[in-house]
Amino acid sequence: MFRTGALDSSPFNRKNIKMKNTFETYKEKFVQKASENGYSGENISKCLKYAEPLIKNNFPVIFNTSHFCALVGYNKAYIKKAALYPRSYYRHFQIPKKDGTFRTISEPLPSLKEIQNWILVEILYKNKVSKYAKAYVVSRGLKDHVKYHVNADKVLTLDIKKFFDSIKFEYVEKVFKKMGYSSNLSNLFAKLCYLQNGLPQGAPTSPFITNILLYDFDESISDYCRKNNVKFTRYADDLAFSGALKKIELISLVKNELRKIDLKINNSKTKLMRQNEKQIISGLIVNSKVQVPKSERNKLRNEIYYIKKFSLDNHLEKINQSKKNYLLHLIGKISYVLSMNPTDNEFIEYKKYLYELKNASK
Repeated sequence: MFRTGALDSSPFNRKNIKMKNTFETYKEKFVQKASENGYSGENISKCLKYAEPLIKNNFPVIFNTSHFCALVGYNKAYIKKAALYPRSYYRHFQIPKKDGTFRTISEPLPSLKEIQNWILVEILYKNKVSKYAKAYVVSRGLKDHVKYHVNADKVLTLDIKKFFDSIKFEYVEKVFKKMGYSSNLSNLFAKLCYLQNGLPQGAPTSPFITNILLYDFDESISDYCRKNNVKFTRYADDLAFSGALKKIELISLVKNELRKIDLKINNSKTKLMRQNEKQIISGLIVNSKVQVPKSERNKLRNEIYYIKKFSLDNHLEKINQSKKNYLLHLIGKISYVLSMNPTDNEFIEYKKYLYELKNASK
């Protein structure tokens, strides 16, 4: 788009320089460097016109592929090959889901992951995310998603169908265009973050891209909810609503808003739960307080019971587990219970007991 080759390698554009100055400061330095390198006034004006909205919105100024390569520290041949033939730059494996099916995880190889992390930190993280999005955002988490729906008369949960797999390339490309990047760069960034027919589950960029992409959706749904005394949160592809619900009207709105970005809800996972029945959001009970389901807590109680009754070594032999991995795994599960209900004295004692066992086995 721009002829900036000489500037790409200048000290002013190197990766270790942080653009914290105002546009006027940038403009002054850019004009000086560009003039020294023989750029015409017309080309300088074009460059500054392109750079101004990026700087004002705190995005890094990137003029072309060569400039991007200099910033991330990879040559152009590698970047282009990763963009054109992405499948060769991932390893794929499957993990089991609760329903017995498997989820395919596509993890980028270290070099591509490094590039994606640069895009995530330097570009994507600088975008505004709706306050109703509770996943993949620093200082927000699963508990923030569910705690707003405690003690509700009605709880409605919806699920976006094949979330990552259904997001089209054109929408990812638009995410970068909306920031102000050129068509060529937006296309390149999108290709480096995309895999065949969807966002790869395993790439560091995928989750935050979904939050940016669903910003307008979140705001539109929340606007309706505020006007109708309904609470709303979204945790990735899980939508939760509580309060004075009008189920049919609300579902219709959600479907219409998702249709704008070619997404659909999974009708088989739609659930309306009243106060006199178990209300579960993203696997957590919310009837009177946020709590891990009783069935899962009972499993942990049984584990502790068998350890205490038969000793850790005998129990491990019975279930064919190694001591180190088993204890860490069990501590992790108990820590999760406590993260949802920190005042659960029973599980506080379990955690203390397991740490004593772990320290004694060193």
